[in-house]
Amino acid sequence: MYYGKITEERDGLVERLRKIVKREPVLCISALCALISMIVVPPGPAYAGYIDVRVICLLFCLMAVVLGLQECGVFKVLAGRLLSVCRNMKALSMALVMLPFFCSMLVTNDVALITFVPFALLILGIAERRELAIRVVVLQTIAANLGSMATPVGNPQNLFLYANYELSPGEFFAVVIPVSVISLVGLVAAVLFNRSGTVVISLKSREELKNRRALAVYVGLFVLCLFSVFRVIPYWATTIAVVSGFCIVSPRLLKRVDYCLLMTFVCFFVFAGNLAQIPGVSDWLRSTLSEGAMLPSVISSQVISNVPAAVLLAGFTDNWKGLLLGTNIGGLGTPVASLASLISLKLYLREPDSRPGKYLAVFMAANVIGLVMLSVFAWLFFR
Repeated sequence: MYYGKITEERDGLVERLRKIVKREPVLCISALCALISMIVVPPGPAYAGYIDVRVICLLFCLMAVVLGLQECGVFKVLAGRLLSVCRNMKALSMALVMLPFFCSMLVTNDVALITFVPFALLILGIAERRELAIRVVVLQTIAANLGSMATPVGNPQNLFLYANYELSPGEFFAVVIPVSVISLVGLVAAVLFNRSGTVVISLKSREELKNRRALAVYVGLFVLCLFSVFRVIPYWATTIAVVSGFCIVSPRLLKRVDYCLLMTFVCFFVFAGNLAQIPGVSDWLRSTLSEGAMLPSVISSQVISNVPAAVLLAGFTDNWKGLLLGTNIGGLGTPVASLASLISLKLYLREPDSRPGKYLAVFMAANVIGLVMLSVFAWLFFR
């Protein structure tokens, strides 16, 4: 009986670990990498300099504020207003794709997809055009990943690189705007390359903003976050303001912040810091990146995703332009190149008539085309 109880507890623990790995694979991989590196480079005083506290705090603040805006229905109201003027399939598809492209610039690519992919599937169902679901969701995913590159707060790797290299707004935007404009042109062309047709959308209810008093607080905190990103206000002051504001207005939202993403950053900070202490590895990485940072960051993004790639490679090169371009463009490609892409896949697979094989085939084809075209453009434009 005693051994049976031990076996039962062991099986329960294994099952819980399996669920954690399935739910947060990148965090588990980053934690494993950090632990292995800690065996080679034992913890010491140097560890204190590994973690970029400013990036962690700003990422926390932005995620919290975006949760608040989402809770108030800001994005659903915006979507409803735009879709109310659509009268044909091209206009509808354009609205559904442009929403995540532009919104991801301010609320990150994953939040844009969490918000607008379910909305798109609902609207296509109402319009009786479910056959377009794969095409629209894939384009939404690409749009969110590309639109998010246009601002420092659009995705985690941009926030990290902007802070790590202490870039000025002029330096940052001079690199990302040309690629963003080309991305926008390509997305518009992809949407227009579609059969047209009249469609009438009758939304059952008109979305309205909720809790306007709390919304005013969230908007004010979001402005503070932007000021901190551009180094107008100290990050610690904004962090205190955000935590205090949420404790007063909506403390329960603080529990919903993606702390796993924050821990993933911490683990990769430790891993990258320890790699820098190993002469053979650090010399090889510096030698590889000295010949150009864009291609290595694109390739590594396909395997470990673009956020960890940015954190890992930043410690071994001063070529921030190549790293910025590579990790953003590298968000296209495989489903793991940008973790936001997995969000779309999960949301699509919840549909009763989903077709995983066809979705992945369309996803890979569209992403590879976008990856090649933008890589060539970036190489020609910035060489």
